[in-house]
Amino acid sequence: MLKRNLSILMAFCLAATVAGAAQSPFIGAWQLDSSKSRMPDEMKVESKGGNRYAFDFGGGVETIVADGTDQQGLYGTLLSAKQEAPDTWIVARKKDGRLMLRATWKLAPDGSTLTDYYREFQADGSTVSVSMDYVYKRTGAGESGFAADWQSFKETFNTPYVIEVRTFEGDGLSITNTLQRVTRNVKFDGKDYPNEGPNAAPGATSSVQRRDGRTLVLTDKSNGKVSNTQEIALSPDRKTLTITIGPGGDKTTVMVFERK
Repeated sequence: MLKRNLSILMAFCLAATVAGAAQSPFIGAWQLDSSKSRMPDEMKVESKGGNRYAFDFGGGVETIVADGTDQQGLYGTLLSAKQEAPDTWIVARKKDGRLMLRATWKLAPDGSTLTDYYREFQADGSTVSVSMDYVYKRTGAGESGFAADWQSFKETFNTPYVIEVRTFEGDGLSITNTLQRVTRNVKFDGKDYPNEGPNAAPGATSSVQRRDGRTLVLTDKSNGKVSNTQEIALSPDRKTLTITIGPGGDKTTVMVFERK
């Protein structure tokens, strides 16, 4: 499993209004404005004595020795952590012999914040596909150094993140996430439609409902079970889309897209 569930962040989609798809103001290309968006993340690092640490990136606990070697992680992956300097760690994940992600962690001199330069890689293991920078603050007590419950307060998406929306069978929409390479074809008929594209997960479907004239709710499912629900709001001038997901408060993800 990746350090963060970016598949959720990259699965955000758009939909149509009461008018037919040909007249829908949602059709077009939309680019993420990272400066106006919040994608909060949490990661936990617990010292187990010596050079052993337990990592929890949201998918479960993985305990390894931080010596730079590849060790068994979750979901068939190999996880490694290496201290490059007193204030720098390199955390990496591999699967099937290829590098999936590498994160460079920089600890502030006072230990109160941590900056994570997070990179995911394409199938060749060398070309960066996703580049994000996170800044975390230390929460809780009783830990020091890199061991802490870290809560992000600033997230910067460096990679261009564009969603393209076209018509689908006359009265529906075809939404392509160009970064994730997943397409969602949806209609306002209450039905679940299978996702398409080289990175579409087996059994993944999407459906959409209209809350009001400028607000929609999109529901993703995995093998028939709800995996994600998003509120999608169009600005009055039809130039901005705000997609909101989360439990509320400081853990809510808010992604702001501007029309290209």
